[in-house]
Amino acid sequence: MQRTLDVVFSFSALVLLSPFLLPVIIILRFTGEGEVFYVQKRVGRGGHEFGLLKFATMLKDSPSIGSGEITVSDDPRVLPFGKFLRKSKLNELPQIWNILVGHMSIVGPRPMVPNTYANYPEPAQQKLNTVRPGLTGIGSIVFRDEERFLIDRENPTQFYNNHIIPYKSDIEIWYVKNHSLCFYCKIIFITAWVVLFPNSKLVNKLFAHLPQMPEELLLSCTVQS
Repeated sequence: MQRTLDVVFSFSALVLLSPFLLPVIIILRFTGEGEVFYVQKRVGRGGHEFGLLKFATMLKDSPSIGSGEITVSDDPRVLPFGKFLRKSKLNELPQIWNILVGHMSIVGPRPMVPNTYANYPEPAQQKLNTVRPGLTGIGSIVFRDEERFLIDRENPTQFYNNHIIPYKSDIEIWYVKNHSLCFYCKIIFITAWVVLFPNSKLVNKLFAHLPQMPEELLLSCTVQS
């Protein structure tokens, strides 16, 4: 049933959003480095890799510059128009194609780059491999402004690996154990809600039984609020 909804929703979205996507494509083609799409290797269902599609928002060689695969707050590698696309989450829309062809679902654990995937415990990998990764999901909602957790960190990569990955693993596994059609619809609703109201605490009410966020991450939220 979820796959049927994915196909219907993704095809409808491509048709309906075409008038809005075309201006973005034109702007990207004639600004920055002239790149429209960025294809990044991610790990999907069964541990198989696929090419995740995004609008280009950063310098071409960004994975080998600065903080590598981790994007920090006010990252200098992000292009001017890219900042708008990332803030509005419009840079994620090309993944509708990944959903249509079956690489992803609308809702699921966020697909990881191979290096991040390798840092997950093997039991977590095995659990996450049982479902399609998603355009949105509980991890995407909780970490919708992930860069704020890395502000002023002396070693952002180390903090990401030691604190963010373990908690992401916990909540994504929690999703896999609890997912249902009702959960699917609830995630879609709350995703739209937090895009419109980014400071909303509604997610805490709808998902009251989420694993507790570690103190190190809670402190980051408190400092930035």
